[in-house]
Amino acid sequence: MFENLQERLESAIKTLKGQGQITEINVAATIKEIRRALVDADVNYKIAKEFTDKVKDEATGANVLKAVSPGQLMVKIVNDELTKLMGGSAIEINLKGSPVVILIAGLQGSGKTTFTHKLAHYLKTKKGRAPLMVACDIYRPAAIEQLKVLGEAIGIPVYHEADNKNAVQIAKNAIDFAKVQGYNTVIIDTAGRLAIDEEMMKEIEQVKKAVQPSETLFVVDSMTGQDAVNTAKTFNERLDFDGVVLTKIDGDTRGGAALTIKYTVNKPIKFVSMGEKVDTLDVFHPDRMAQRILGMGDIVSFVEKAQEHFDEKNAAELQKKISKNQFDFNDFLAQLNQIKKMGNVKDLLGMLPGVGKAIKDIDIDDKSFSKIEAIILSMTLKERSNPDLMNGTRRKRLALGSGNSIQEVNNFLKQFEDMKKMMKTMQKMQGSGRGMKLPFG
Repeated sequence: MFENLQERLESAIKTLKGQGQITEINVAATIKEIRRALVDADVNYKIAKEFTDKVKDEATGANVLKAVSPGQLMVKIVNDELTKLMGGSAIEINLKGSPVVILIAGLQGSGKTTFTHKLAHYLKTKKGRAPLMVACDIYRPAAIEQLKVLGEAIGIPVYHEADNKNAVQIAKNAIDFAKVQGYNTVIIDTAGRLAIDEEMMKEIEQVKKAVQPSETLFVVDSMTGQDAVNTAKTFNERLDFDGVVLTKIDGDTRGGAALTIKYTVNKPIKFVSMGEKVDTLDVFHPDRMAQRILGMGDIVSFVEKAQEHFDEKNAAELQKKISKNQFDFNDFLAQLNQIKKMGNVKDLLGMLPGVGKAIKDIDIDDKSFSKIEAIILSMTLKERSNPDLMNGTRRKRLALGSGNSIQEVNNFLKQFEDMKKMMKTMQKMQGSGRGMKLPFG
């Protein structure tokens, strides 16, 4: 997502020349290219023009400090305006109520059911809630079964009434059930509906009126671009929802929906979702998204993901081993597993400033770790604990045992030794106060 827009904006800002001040003359071409880039990203022309007019007004006449270039100043201005366009700051989900009732609405195929189970997992693991998912899609034959399967996978119950075809009654019964059983959060997954289907729209309105949700979230498939924005506008006129969820943001999408949906419906984007895995749901931060669009990375989100899987005790033990030059293959395998838990590797690397662009054409498959794991798992316990044992005979055996070539085994072992040296150097710098603290220490 946003890769093409990122390239276009970077190219546009590079054309900005001049020193001392940004003027209407030297900014004209840049503004024009930014507007074109936004329109090509499926941003409505009226919104793109209003946005670039604001950027132009903010930039024209701005003093350029000696320490920065006109282009750098323009990046800051565009970043600030993009952040405002997408909402300014993150808006937390409303968890007030006893129980909290969250109503999920959206079009058919937008990813409501997948989001429902991701949200339940998020609220259970990150917010300490006791959620109950409710299957209120009475039209799609496999909908109830899908939610039950997803619920079992994450240990969260699903309330359903297979023979009841009254969505309003099911929702009300589920809330009564939650009160009796002690579930403090009820997430209601409703049927997908078209905004032009009057009967279905009346049903979702009736469900909302009956359960009085603390939060109504509208789920949008971001791959549908401006169509998603227009649909959100229609639904908002009927439901007056509280926030938007953008799904499939890892797909082939130009980003127009993410950029303009807040502007159009004046409701915040609260979550973004990618893929099918349960832990691929993130709170939406407009400032971080703006930085990623401009190729500035998202180091805050990267650190947050790292901290979620950070074990202070293990980190302290690892520091000691590094300082004594005792870091072995067991430690390496443990760190590899920690990285895999954090999510898709290419997405993670894309959060680092300057890295996203460098790796955009490189296929970084999480399965690439499998070769390394196979090599380590082909070692004896003694070999894993003693990297210095790796002679020619052992390397040949590892190649056969792991299904890799001897060259691939040699490459990995060299990379391992290089990494050990680098970690040792960082440890020394840390001890002398001249370097940064190790990320795992």
